[in-house]
Amino acid sequence: MTTAALFGLLSVAAMIVSRLTYFRSIWQGKTQPHAFSWFIWGVISSIGFAAQFAEGAGAGSWARGFGALTCFVLVGISLFRGEKNITRGDWITLIVALSAIPLWILTKTPLWSVILVCVIDTAGYLPTIRKSWSKPQSESALSYSLGSLGALLTLLAIENYTMATWLYPAVLVASNGAMALFLLRRRLRLATAVQTA
Repeated sequence: MTTAALFGLLSVAAMIVSRLTYFRSIWQGKTQPHAFSWFIWGVISSIGFAAQFAEGAGAGSWARGFGALTCFVLVGISLFRGEKNITRGDWITLIVALSAIPLWILTKTPLWSVILVCVIDTAGYLPTIRKSWSKPQSESALSYSLGSLGALLTLLAIENYTMATWLYPAVLVASNGAMALFLLRRRLRLATAVQTA
């Protein structure tokens, strides 16, 4: 087994643990996923996977393919067990993110495709951040941390390093890590506010 394949398997394993953690949190009633975020991430992860695969990322694309599939599973779950308070801002985020997809089609180059994917994927966090501002316990910080780890392992699994193959996982390391830190910080701040009240 090559080093890239080993890291590819480890990245998929980290994603599996991340998703199982998230699913378990949903079934326990702790996490209420936002369907819009997961839909945006599903579409974008599919595009990112296709771009990585086309550019020869090899094992470095495995976790993204798995991630895309499970994002759509989470969309379905979100419709029944997810966030029900959908705001106008959430709709605007969804429309803007989806309207950027034709730009991706027009780029016709993997690098520009990946850059747009990164921007749209990051925008997908907005509905979840908005919801989590007042309800930070409604998301799993552990799952986002494991997602960040999975993306880091993906970087180590890439077989052909080009900006088109490493940029998206690098953004996922940062965005998932930032989301986990945001959730933990909001929980701490709200807990401190309750204690001092």
